[in-house]
Amino acid sequence: MNAQVGQDGPERAYDVVLFGATGFVGALTAEYLAAHAPAGCRWALAGRDLAKLERLRERLTAIDPACAHLPLLRADASDTAAVRELASATRVLATTVGPYVWYGAELVAACARAGTDYVDLTGEPEFVDRMYVEHDARARETGARIVHACGFDSIPADLGAYFTVRHLPEGVPLRVDGFMRSNALFSGGTLASALTALSRGPQTLAAARARRLHEPRLLGRRARGPVGAPRFSSETGTWALPLPTLDPTLVTRSAAALERYGPDFRYRHYASVKHLPVALGGTAALGATVALAQVPPARRWLMNRWESGQGPDVERRARSWFTVRFVGEGGGRRVLTEVAGGDPGYGETAKMLAESALCLAYDALPDAAGQLTTAVAMGDALTARLQKAGLVFRVVDSR
Repeated sequence: MNAQVGQDGPERAYDVVLFGATGFVGALTAEYLAAHAPAGCRWALAGRDLAKLERLRERLTAIDPACAHLPLLRADASDTAAVRELASATRVLATTVGPYVWYGAELVAACARAGTDYVDLTGEPEFVDRMYVEHDARARETGARIVHACGFDSIPADLGAYFTVRHLPEGVPLRVDGFMRSNALFSGGTLASALTALSRGPQTLAAARARRLHEPRLLGRRARGPVGAPRFSSETGTWALPLPTLDPTLVTRSAAALERYGPDFRYRHYASVKHLPVALGGTAALGATVALAQVPPARRWLMNRWESGQGPDVERRARSWFTVRFVGEGGGRRVLTEVAGGDPGYGETAKMLAESALCLAYDALPDAAGQLTTAVAMGDALTARLQKAGLVFRVVDSR
């Protein structure tokens, strides 16, 4: 691999490198790139197992014969020298390797150092906050755009709220609530990441405190993401349960960075459930999962139920769907919008990650660097890409 250091220096070898390409979501992302990367896109597969990468390349060749010559780059996430060489060789590095708190830090550090744009699929608040504290300043210096959560966590929420706000008046306080529904299943890797995050409560709180000490205070404006109370939502006709994911945090960070969200912005995020017994059962199941995640033997047992690298088959993914409805109010206006698509955790997540990487590589974007949200880094350009790729962004009602 012939690395070229610095985006403003000599030409880099690749436009996009996909790291972790042989994992479940990684392979789906590779398939998407094989089918949709533009002509002339210089992209490569990377991972620690060259034999697996070779088998994946054979599969991709059936999609596009040109993939027979796709470069394969061997690197381990814990090998600082190899990861630095990888980051210096590409304009954009996309990674699917989680849990990110274990396997992601070296990649972010390398990209911040080399001025390389970075995208991932993390939904881990601890990792996002740690990376901000450790690498945001350096990324700003080098021009790197570090964009976390470029999958179902948290593009539908972040870009959906952004889309909603753009249909509300400017310069006034705004309130937006998001209601998420899906029938999808998850993979072993997703389960491992979720259980890891749930088991690291003290570390997550410590990372959040450290970030608050480093993050500039918002002056003259306010952006909040309070946890809403369980309630029946007349707007959607469903029971709304507060959803304590990374999504509302990233929405409020977008609001803090962009004046279009108004002087006083509030966002609440919910799971949307049609029937009360299901809502009560879901609440109990979440509580039990959180409790089990704190006990190492129970956590290992849950992880072993689904091996990393495995997930729903093609038929099950074809039946899966998601929808997030947003109710936005402000300045005497009210708007109901929707973001919707197919299988959220895998098919659509692979699409979102790939399109995010291509957006950073090719589109005219705002002049920004450091750790950014998808709305701040790519906003309208990524929304347009995802609409063209089949995701729905639409206004359901406005008055």
